[in-house]
Amino acid sequence: MTSTLRTVPRLALRAPATAKLSALRLPAASTLALARAYSSQQRQYQLPRTRKAGTGGILGVLAAGALAGWYFYSKQQDETPAWKKVNYQNVYKDIADLLEDENYDDGSYGPVFVRLAWHSSGTYDKKTRTGGSSGATIRHAPESEHGANAGLDVARRRLEPLKQKYRNISYGDLYTLAGVVGVQELGGPTVQWRPGRSDKLADACTPDGRLPDAAQGADHVRDIFYRMGFDDREIAALVGAHALGRCHTTRSGYDGPWNASPTAFTNFFYTELLENTWVQKKWDGPKQFVDKPTGAFMMLPADMAFKTDPRFRTYIELYARDQDTFFNDFSAAFAKLLELGVKFPEDAPTYRFKTLD
Repeated sequence: MTSTLRTVPRLALRAPATAKLSALRLPAASTLALARAYSSQQRQYQLPRTRKAGTGGILGVLAAGALAGWYFYSKQQDETPAWKKVNYQNVYKDIADLLEDENYDDGSYGPVFVRLAWHSSGTYDKKTRTGGSSGATIRHAPESEHGANAGLDVARRRLEPLKQKYRNISYGDLYTLAGVVGVQELGGPTVQWRPGRSDKLADACTPDGRLPDAAQGADHVRDIFYRMGFDDREIAALVGAHALGRCHTTRSGYDGPWNASPTAFTNFFYTELLENTWVQKKWDGPKQFVDKPTGAFMMLPADMAFKTDPRFRTYIELYARDQDTFFNDFSAAFAKLLELGVKFPEDAPTYRFKTLD
């Protein structure tokens, strides 16, 4: 049996429709859509003869509008880039809370965090535009197993709980931010940092040999750093990070700290290199140098190149007598290193994090 339809003027629908809209508190987009649907005073609606059926039809329209509004709102939320969902100041604080551990090395993970950030970024090749921190391929084999990266699994494991806590942060952002924390919380300069790195799979790993070989001289050092796009002054500034940490026979094969304060970011690498007397260590390990007075501190063959090469030495002497200049130059060079090859989102902000103390 065919239902007889009748026309109902808009005026008869106005009061119940308004009440329903108010009660449902629809999202703005949905309310606007419904308002437009009822905008013409001349428009008439065909409804079933019974008022019960007519009310159900109105409710159906309103419910559909509400669902549509919620769908578009949810979709907009889902399309927010992952990197925008992270509170990076909180991440900074949590990394800083991980630094101190009297049972690890000299009592701090800061030096190995700086090394992790350094080695994950220092694979960049400006000619092929491959490598760098975006991708965080240092966490994958075979790159994770390269000789220069020995021992960095310690840093990655230490940071992994934060990756699980902040699931929207990329490994590339986490590793580089950990390097910034290491520098700043151990007394070094403020380092600008931006988020927005993406992660890649193992097939993007870089070939072995892109990081400096500690056994080589000035020519090799320049080849490695020029490939990334650094000049002599920037190279000399970056090597100052050897003020932090120590070498381990179980990792690099070398042994010992560069100075007496391996958990403080200072210009001591330069002052020790120039002012101390260095002799070749007599042992069964790889060639390295120790200070003649005590034998407690060490220098690598590549470190000694900065003392003997005339162009490098100019900057070594500058940084040895002026720590402020060293800090300024290191901050700029390290920030550049962490961003090599990264295609940041156009709206990625630049952070200058405050230290916790």
